Formats: sequence, structure tokens, C-alpha cells
Amino acid sequence: MRLKTVLILLSFLAPTLLWAKPALAQAPNNNFGIHILHETELDDAATLVNSNGGQWGYVTMVIRQDEKDLKRWTEIFKRMSALKLTPIIRIATTIQSNGTWDKPSENEAANWADFLHALPWPTISKKVVLFNEPNHSKEWGGEISPIEYASIARSYWEEFKKADPNFYVLPAALDLAAPNGKDTMDAEVFYKEMQKSDEYIFTLFDGWNSHSYPNPGFSGSPFDSGRTSIQGYKWELNFLTQYHVSQNIPVYITETGWLYSTKSASNYETAFKEVWNNSQIRAVTPFLLNYKALPFAKFSWRDPTTNEFRPQYETIKNLPKIAGTPES
Repeated sequence: MRLKTVLILLSFLAPTLLWAKPALAQAPNNNFGIHILHETELDDAATLVNSNGGQWGYVTMVIRQDEKDLKRWTEIFKRMSALKLTPIIRIATTIQSNGTWDKPSENEAANWADFLHALPWPTISKKVVLFNEPNHSKEWGGEISPIEYASIARSYWEEFKKADPNFYVLPAALDLAAPNGKDTMDAEVFYKEMQKSDEYIFTLFDGWNSHSYPNPGFSGSPFDSGRTSIQGYKWELNFLTQYHVSQNIPVYITETGWLYSTKSASNYETAFKEVWNNSQIRAVTPFLLNYKALPFAKFSWRDPTTNEFRPQYETIKNLPKIAGTPES
């Protein structure tokens, strides 16, 4: 019997079981992290997130469909283990020449699960993000389809959990500032349409993944609140309570960050010390450590011209951290 069928039966027999997540283990957790693009950045990432008492800080990395090289990624995971880094792996398809990402295929779900299961994860919990911002058409084959995303998410969740119950599955984060239009869909509308097509879709996920950026213009105050702030995840969880998402679900902010300015270092310091400093937020991985081309060079923690780290790197490196564990 397919796992999907079992879940449907459970939904009739005892629906509350579907969203009754086990209590969070309170293992020590170092929630400092960074988003990186290449394994050559692992040492700099570890210096940043595991400094000043820290261990097992986080790195978010993307693996594309066309780069599932088992040998390469085995070495990357071994290096993360040696550096005591906790990986968050976002799976991706392949990008077309026009900058649009192909739609994921349900037929690839088992292949992804087998590939990631074969890697030597440095942590017990194997954190995987199911694609990226599907409320943008360019992230979903030129279309926007909450119904398709819900179906894909369930299929991939089933295959990952079948391969190993220690897979810790996170949904794709949405762009919380996107309006309704030809190329984007409002996050509230997207979530509603997902739930209409699959009543219990939001009960599957082990944690919540958010892109809580400091808008407007990626330049808002770290003290701002609301949907388009660095506390955007709170709006999401409040909205999703109607779909049985716990207000206490573990949160992973896998993208956030300011456009570089003279305020960047102080903004990040304030955010980590006064806004993201609660146990519910398991990881914050700002976007991103190193990028040389526009438009993302404006977010880069390394100056694309001088190749020196911008002030926020030293500022965050110097903040006190916790020695997390690979069980967190």
C-alpha cells in the first residue's frame, strides 16, 4: 500500500494524528549560518558560524539535478563533518537558457532520495528543502501552480521518508513580498490553493522554511515586524494555524539579508542578538557569502571588487555562539 493511501486513511480515522509532531529535542543548537554556492567556501563559512565558542553552525547549499555527482558530494559532506557544519540542502532542477528553472518531476523523487541517502551526512537529521519560491513562474517552468507544488511536495516527502525517517523535510520558501500578477503569486493565495488541493499538505513538514527578507527594498529595519520583514515567518505561521501548522514548529530562515550598505554590519548584529535569538529559530543562513555578479553581488558578504570580506563578516564572526551538536 502506498504511503499516500495510508495517510488518506488516517485522515478519516484520526485527523489530528497528522499534525501531531513529536516534541522538539532540546539539544544545544548554534543557529548561526550562511548560504554558500560552492564547496571552496566551506572553510570561510565555518570560520564565520563556528567562531567564538560555536560548533555545528549551518550552511545552506543547493544541489541541482545536473550535478548529482556522488563522489564530489561525498567529499563535500566529509569536509562539512570535519568542520562541524550542519548542512541544509535545497534540491533544484536545471536552469534553462532564459533563466527559468525546469519543473520538478515526480519520477525523480526516488532518485533524489536515493542519492542524498547515499551521502555521509555529518548530522543525524538530514535537512532537505523541496525546491525554491514556486510562487515565481521562473522557478516553476514558466508557470505558477500551487496544486502541482503540493503534489510534488507530497511525492518527494514520501520518497525521502521511505528512504530514511531521519530525512527532515522542509517546504520551499515563498517570496513573501511577491504580488499577484503574470509572473508571481501572493503567498497567501499560494498557500490557500495548496491546502485546497491537499487538505493536510502542511502537516507533512518537519520544520518551517522561510525567506524572511528586510523589505521594502531589502533595506528595512531589523526591528520591523510583519510579513515583509525579517520576522516574516511569524506572519506565515499565524496564517497557517488554520491549516494545522503549530506556532511552535522549528523555523529555518534559509534566505534573508540586506543590500550592502554602511548599516549592514549593525543590522545583522542587531538581528542575531535581538530578533533571531530564540530557540524556535533553528538556523538563519543569510544570502549569501560570496557572489561576484549582479544582482546578487549586492548581497554578497565578500566584496566582489576587492575580494575582501565586508564588515558584517567580522561583526558576526565576533558574536558569541553556542557549541551545538550533530543531533540538533
